[in-house]
Amino acid sequence: MANSNRPSTAIAHIYRGTFVHATEQTALQILEDALLGVDTEGKIAFIGKGEELDKLSQTFGFSLSEVTQLAQHEFFMPGMVDTHIHAPQYSYAGTALDMPLLQWLNTYTFPVESRFKDLKFAQEVYTQVVRRTLRNGTTTACYFATIHTDASLLLGQITNDFGQRALVGKVCMDRNNSVKHYKETIQESQEETCRFIAELLDKKYPLVKPVVTPRFALSCTGALLGQLGAIAKNNNLHIQSHISENMEEVKLVKELFPESESYTDVYHKYNLLTDKTVMAHGCHLSDEELNLFRETGASLSHCPNSNISLCSGLLNVSNVLKHKVKLGLGTDVAGGYSASMLDAVRRTLDTCKFLTIQDPEHHTLPFEEVFRLATLGGSQALSLDNQTGNFEVGKDFDALRVNVAAPGGPIDLIQHEEPKILLEKFLNLGEFQIQILSNFSGSRVQTTIYSRFVSASSSLTGDDRNIMEVYVAGRRVVPFTEQTAE
Repeated sequence: MANSNRPSTAIAHIYRGTFVHATEQTALQILEDALLGVDTEGKIAFIGKGEELDKLSQTFGFSLSEVTQLAQHEFFMPGMVDTHIHAPQYSYAGTALDMPLLQWLNTYTFPVESRFKDLKFAQEVYTQVVRRTLRNGTTTACYFATIHTDASLLLGQITNDFGQRALVGKVCMDRNNSVKHYKETIQESQEETCRFIAELLDKKYPLVKPVVTPRFALSCTGALLGQLGAIAKNNNLHIQSHISENMEEVKLVKELFPESESYTDVYHKYNLLTDKTVMAHGCHLSDEELNLFRETGASLSHCPNSNISLCSGLLNVSNVLKHKVKLGLGTDVAGGYSASMLDAVRRTLDTCKFLTIQDPEHHTLPFEEVFRLATLGGSQALSLDNQTGNFEVGKDFDALRVNVAAPGGPIDLIQHEEPKILLEKFLNLGEFQIQILSNFSGSRVQTTIYSRFVSASSSLTGDDRNIMEVYVAGRRVVPFTEQTAE
């Protein structure tokens, strides 16, 4: 409860009903007939019990008529946090999953990403991916863009315009022989990264920040990695990259950086492992490497759909948690074919079961723990848990209003169910919907992927029909307003 004196900030919204969230101590906490107030700055002002309505209304100065009552099958949950997603790859999500990682990058990814110097193309793709992720309940996203500074700045603008909380990274890479012109010199990468950071910060977007983004060790020289580590340190910025996704990748990193003890040591040597670092995948990390993650405070992003779709490996989440390494979930579009964090939840549960099939002694995570990874865990992985991730007084109100009994939805309720069962059904059930991406088929693209797939390019997402409203920092961002309508 808040203090008894009336707060200086006025109350903008009051909700009454069921709230579900995770805390440090509890993977799933259910608050039934709860009252939650959001102030005019979008922060949670109070959380109380329904029976305290009169007292809270006097303390915080609101009338009983202002209270929004949730329906029987509704609940609020924290917004989901996508700790790793490639915004430009959304243009071919749902296709091109027939190759392992390195061949996949050279054949599909780099040719497509090279197109993002075209700002019209970037505008179309980035608008669609931000809309789609928000509609699927992603209130915070950590985005990779491309090497193109202006297009990366455009992604920052679009996330701000839609109201999504985001970390946006201009990709850095000075090694790439597969696609002509899709790489930088060390000087270009350094200068353009600094320009990207300065211009994005100068926009003063309240919820969008830059993240230093070496693509991965294979596409960066040691000199560039060192420069990026210094830039991140000097500006106190987040860092994102990839690590130990694929065994061939791990082998090549060892050959390129023979002086380093491990893949993790490469990043550590260049000051890229900090308490504001998130590394995607980590399927093949040793226990010693996980210890280094814990010691530096660096985080992992578990991307199970991509790990399975590209046959990269299976991350042992239980082992990561045993080492006390911060861990969130990521969709990793388009290596992962779905832009929905609900899919990331389901594939995380699947991966745990795959590992248990292989080893009956393996500990399979309960759905409550995976729910925590998708919300509070993701905010911790991005070092944003002082702002978002659960319902605590003083944090921003990032939330999904879920109706498990939404008309036409994928969930059939046979009998009265308690909130825990309703949440479990929401996380597990859902059909796949298809969205046709328009206006790509007329473009001349010199890549295999477009000649094969663009005429029917689709994005497969987890079901979103049960998500009635999405809030970020107290602002309702879904349903979309006229300004953000298609």
